[in-house]
Amino acid sequence: MIHRWSIARRLFVANLLIVVSFIAIVGTATFIDARDRTYEEAGRRMTGVAAAVAANPLVLQAADTANPSALLQPYALNVMAGSGADFVTIMAPDRTRWTHPRNEELGRPYIGSIDAALRGETFTEVTAGTLGPSVRTIAPVKDAAGNVKALVAAGVTVRSVDVALSGRLPALVAIGLALLVGGSLASWLLGRYLRRVTRGWGPEQLAQLFAYYESVLHSVREGLILIDTKGHVVMYNDQAAELLGLDSPGSKDPTRPPSLSELPLDEGLRTLFASGRSAKDETVLTGSRILVVNQGPAKGPEVSASRGKTPVYGTVATLRDRTEIEALGSELETMRTLSDALRAQTHEHANRLHTMVSLLELGRTQEALSFATKDLELSQQLTDDMVSSVDEPVLGALVMGKVAEAHERGVQLDVSALGSASVAGIAVQDLVTILGNLLDNAMDAAADGPAPRQVELTVEADEEGLDITVHDSGPAIEPAAADNLLRHGFSTKPAGQGGRGIGLALVRQAVHRLGGTLTINGRRGAKFEVFLPAATPAKKEHKA
Repeated sequence: MIHRWSIARRLFVANLLIVVSFIAIVGTATFIDARDRTYEEAGRRMTGVAAAVAANPLVLQAADTANPSALLQPYALNVMAGSGADFVTIMAPDRTRWTHPRNEELGRPYIGSIDAALRGETFTEVTAGTLGPSVRTIAPVKDAAGNVKALVAAGVTVRSVDVALSGRLPALVAIGLALLVGGSLASWLLGRYLRRVTRGWGPEQLAQLFAYYESVLHSVREGLILIDTKGHVVMYNDQAAELLGLDSPGSKDPTRPPSLSELPLDEGLRTLFASGRSAKDETVLTGSRILVVNQGPAKGPEVSASRGKTPVYGTVATLRDRTEIEALGSELETMRTLSDALRAQTHEHANRLHTMVSLLELGRTQEALSFATKDLELSQQLTDDMVSSVDEPVLGALVMGKVAEAHERGVQLDVSALGSASVAGIAVQDLVTILGNLLDNAMDAAADGPAPRQVELTVEADEEGLDITVHDSGPAIEPAAADNLLRHGFSTKPAGQGGRGIGLALVRQAVHRLGGTLTINGRRGAKFEVFLPAATPAKKEHKA
């Protein structure tokens, strides 16, 4: 039964029991202390009455008469009426009563202790007598020689003391009730808050739920990261640690979550996490990985106290690795680029072949031969320059195809190949990605610009690495927009065109992955300069 109780109900019941126990213990202790104080006060008052009566010469004078009661009984009744004592008993040293509130008790022996009084001491005790339990003080009556001639007992019954004590009970009861009501109200308010934040679940249910969530958190194949409203990373799973290059989730102190600025995150990813905005299948380039990020707010349950506003505790982001998929796509794009280049080149050669055939049919053999010779010389020169400068046939084929494609689009592509070195160690896919995207971007800019529409490509290879420069005649680039050009998703193309904002971002990622540099100069048109260090630098031979 109790296992089904929520944390709020358990806390309320436990706090209520604690308050009731506290009130019972404190109330009992306070009552006992008040009773003892009341008894002490009554004893001090009776001590004063007994001492005053014992000091009266009338008592000593009456003690020497044959009938002391005749003088002392009226006197004792007057003292009782004036002092508020329930009884004032004057007796002989042998306990014989000379005075008593009840006349029938006169002459009878006194009930109580008198040994200390016979020794000349005054003492107070609580004992039972003919009137019931009472607080009484016994004082000796001494003559001039110090001999005890009589004893005086003044007291009040316990019933009278309890009546005086009962006057304090309402205050004690009021305090107890105030504590009970205050404790119950505090428990109810705290329980209401806990019921809201725990959704009415008990600790066993929360422990089971936490175990489920933790298992799911570390078993899913997607990276999961939780960020609070202050920019602290509250939690992330193993997959997120692997994708983002973070420490294992269990190595951090959960009471001191790190902030986004403390983690080695890419600036674009950090900005996305810090913004807290919703994102759906957003591609982010970070380091050597391509991640797909989905992000949304972490909302709490709606409660009436929030006035229709749902509390937001932070953001939850999921990460999927698309590096391998993008690599396959890059290879496909490489093949498509080469295919387009070969198609353009084939189309160009077909036009030239038709020209030569037409010249032959017209009988102009010499002109046809001269045209074919010049065309072959231009193509062979471009091929020889590229092969002699960069020992990579695929790169040469790409450039030759782009020349033909540029010619189709009304753009003049001038190629300069300098130096002579090998690009061994640099993946041909990366080379095609870098050069192909730079040339495509330059031809797009030049084709949209005013005449003359030109693109200049300079490729220089040496022992240190490979330099690639692409300069187009398109519009100039503002210095403030240079960094945005390399950001994923940014594009100057009109909306609706495919491949917007991905080409230059892939170029930047490939350059960084190869340890190179990429700079943009936009003073006259757009000029992209790429340097890729040699992966396997050539070794010089030393002669003996």
